[in-house]
Parts: sequence; structure tokens; C-alpha cells
Amino acid sequence: MRTSRSLARRFPALLAVSAALPSLLVTACTAGAPGDGQGAGKPALPPVHAGFDYQLGGAYAPPDGVDIVTRDHTASPAPGVYNVCYVNAFQAQPEKEEDWDPDLLLRDGADEVVMDEDWGEAVLDISTAAKRERIAEKVNGWIDECASKGFQAVEPDNYDSYTRAPGNLLSADDAKAFLTLLASHAHEKGLVIGQKNTAELASARKEVGLDFAVVEECGMYEECDDYVDAFGPHVMVVEYSERGLRTACDGWGDAISVVRRDVDLVAKGDPGYVRKTCEDG
Repeated sequence: MRTSRSLARRFPALLAVSAALPSLLVTACTAGAPGDGQGAGKPALPPVHAGFDYQLGGAYAPPDGVDIVTRDHTASPAPGVYNVCYVNAFQAQPEKEEDWDPDLLLRDGADEVVMDEDWGEAVLDISTAAKRERIAEKVNGWIDECASKGFQAVEPDNYDSYTRAPGNLLSADDAKAFLTLLASHAHEKGLVIGQKNTAELASARKEVGLDFAVVEECGMYEECDDYVDAFGPHVMVVEYSERGLRTACDGWGDAISVVRRDVDLVAKGDPGYVRKTCEDG
């Protein structure tokens, strides 16, 4: 995996901006049908080329000009904007392996749990249809939580976890089959669903049932074209460096949503907080 994933995404902040539930549609939103970005009377896609903020490390009042906010499923949505709900779908939270049945943790040939060593997360075993159904039951509970709180969209993370499994323990087909279950459930709950990273599977977005993309560092790694080709303007980019921001803005900033955040995604006012956009020069 080449893209950064912050510690904030593993440890959602306990403090969130309390707010009344936002309206289901935001003025800036464009209605769209799940999976194709078109059609009226369907769940609304995030507005395109809109102000975007990624608040996984701590919730705070969205800055002026922000129309889309992503927050963890444990937080409350921000008032008056389009809200995307983050869930860690393909891996266990750090030190939370006990929250899962032991047989749902992926194990190698030595019967050791396969870990995402960078973030201390156990990889979930999505290798069979039966296990995918059991894992989806838990993750879908979080998606239900997103819907009940008033989020309009869901962002399941770690679609690319199969790339961290040794040998042939997991495949891209396993990942697509599992995300298809989540996409179907999200749509049943009136939510649209985004692909997180994983450029190599962007072309399968209609097969899986995905509506938009949330991408980390596609400017840095020159992958934004892969997502725009698959999702059109329904792409939201998070960069963690000045170079990545400039590349994303210069290449695609007039068509898609781009923001630079600090790697740990800390709340505004905390040490290390960074938020810049293409308009900041």
C-alpha cells in the first residue's frame, strides 16, 4: 500500500461537534442513482468540485466554504453540509481483535493472525462467502448507525487489505465480493457508498455498486486519472503534502474536490493542524 493512512483513522476522536441532524439533501448536492451518478429521486451523491474537509481525527465546525465533511461513524454529522460516514470495514481496529470471532481473523500458514503492521490492525478473513456474510453483519450495523444519525454516505476503509495478505490468502475478487455486500446494504438504507483508495479496482465500481471515490494521495502517486476515469467528477481527494496538493490541484482541481490535511487529521486548534485547498495558492 503506497498511500498514507493516519493514526486518527484508527482512533476516532471521542469529542465531536454536537449538532441537530442535517437535512437529507444539501443545496449543493446533485441527486444521483447509486452506482451511476445519475437519476432523480435517488440518494444524493456528494456535490462535485465542492469544499471538502476530512475530520477523522477530531470533529470541529466546518470552515467557511466547506460543503462535504467526512467523520467517523462514532461521531455526529456536521450540521448544514453533506456528511460522509467512515467505517473501518476490512480490518479490526488496533487492539480490538477480541471484538471479532477468532475464525474471522485472517491467519497465515503458521496459524498466526495476519496484521497490517503499519497500523497494528488484524486483517479480517473475507476468503469465503460464509465469512464475508458474518463480517458484513457487523459492519452493516455500523452502516445502520450512520443512516440513523443522518449521514448521507458511507466510506468503508481498507478495500485494499487483500494486498497485505501473504501468498494467495485473499484476492481482489474476495474484496469486491465483500464490498458488494456493503454497497447493497448501504443502498437499502438510503446511503450512497464510496470506494476508498485501491486504484487497481476503480474500473470495477459499477460491478461492485460504488457511487463515488475518496482517495488519499492520488496527486502524490499520480493516480487521480484512474479514479476520474471510473467515477467522473465524483472524486474527493485528500493529500498530505504540499507537492501532492499542487499536483492534484494543477491536474484536476477544476473538476473534483481536493483538500490537504495533516497526516493525523487532528482537530482545528490542535498542534499540527493543517488544512489547505487549491484556492490557497
